[in-house]
Amino acid sequence: MSDTPTETDSPEGREPQASGNADARKNARKHREGLVVSTKMDKTIVVAVTDRVRHPRYRKTMQRTTKLYAQDNENDARMGDRVRIAETRPLSKLKRWRLVEVLERSR
Repeated sequence: MSDTPTETDSPEGREPQASGNADARKNARKHREGLVVSTKMDKTIVVAVTDRVRHPRYRKTMQRTTKLYAQDNENDARMGDRVRIAETRPLSKLKRWRLVEVLERSR
């Protein structure tokens, strides 16, 4: 038994090769839709994401709102817009999301 690695021992032989597609990555990034509640910071928006969850004991459906800080490089989003955001690497102390697109403009 030699200590030289073979083709089956290499990590390239075990893992499937990604074809450059972001959806084929091991941990797919999360996407959320929500309403912009603040645009007062430069290149940053605050998005309120509402999830419907069922109470574990009483089985009543509740709305749980989470505020997420997202990167908006062009300062494109405005208050009240419906936007889609995607998870990304940490950009600052609170920002872990980036703006993908504005789905609907506010009136």
